[in-house]
Amino acid sequence: MSVIETRDLGKRYPGGVTALTGLTLAVEPGITGLVGANGAGKSTLIKILLGLLDPTEGSARVLGHDTRTDGELIRARVGYMPEHDCLPPDVTATELVTHLGRMTGLPATAAKEQAAEALRHVGLHEERYRQIGTFSTGMKQRVKLAQALVGDPGLLLLDEPTNGLDPAGRDAMLALIHRIGTEFGIAVMVASHLLSEIERICDHLVAIEGGALLRAASLSSMTQNVPWLAIEVEEGGDRLAAHLAAAGITVHREERALLVPVGSDAVFDLVRDAIADLGLPLNRMEHRRHHVEELFATGATRTPATEPRAAEARP
Repeated sequence: MSVIETRDLGKRYPGGVTALTGLTLAVEPGITGLVGANGAGKSTLIKILLGLLDPTEGSARVLGHDTRTDGELIRARVGYMPEHDCLPPDVTATELVTHLGRMTGLPATAAKEQAAEALRHVGLHEERYRQIGTFSTGMKQRVKLAQALVGDPGLLLLDEPTNGLDPAGRDAMLALIHRIGTEFGIAVMVASHLLSEIERICDHLVAIEGGALLRAASLSSMTQNVPWLAIEVEEGGDRLAAHLAAAGITVHREERALLVPVGSDAVFDLVRDAIADLGLPLNRMEHRRHHVEELFATGATRTPATEPRAAEARP
């Protein structure tokens, strides 16, 4: 069962601003990245999924419930981590997380117990009685994650969870999110404009641009090997390209490499023999692997022939 489903979802604000248009997708359990530039519509989508904002057209369901009619029920079953700093400075972490646990419907004792457990999971057990106003940015982000966890949610919606963190803090937050999604078995949607972070922790990816769906697929299908061979020689690239062209092989140029379409295993033999015949020093020869950042910077369907300056992919 999909944890999130939308059909022809759209949202227009007064003044003619379109935040979402024709968005149809299904999000399965696991860790899903919701990616797009600032202003792409990520936060609007999250507000609709929480039942805080009605769509202009289309429909959305979360954990089987309609967002137009079941907003209160959805918010009781979904943990939400907002992007901005919205924590009261004059209460302790325990007080805040317990209070928000009560708001999900937990009895007082259960809310306090779950608050302590959630704060332990995010690494704030020792600091749980400190006032939030004394916390660092990284600790505040952990409090926001803890309050999202309380109440045994079936889904977490995390809006820019690494916002404002230094590299070490981002690594720690991503590790926490990955642990929650894998060890706790909670479905997670992470909204971010940082594709490199999403690639590290997510199973699936939903990319939106200008409020419309750009692509939705598993991360593995987006980063699989594609039928291009990247060849980097220290010198003699022109000679190699001419030699391969004479053998009937199409060659595309990149900044530091030649890109050859791989139609069969014979191509590898031809390239190898050409390099040996010309006596060229070979630096690198590998299948090109798409990288999430490359896919959405240049378009998933373009080839090196139309994008000769595509970023070098990882081996």
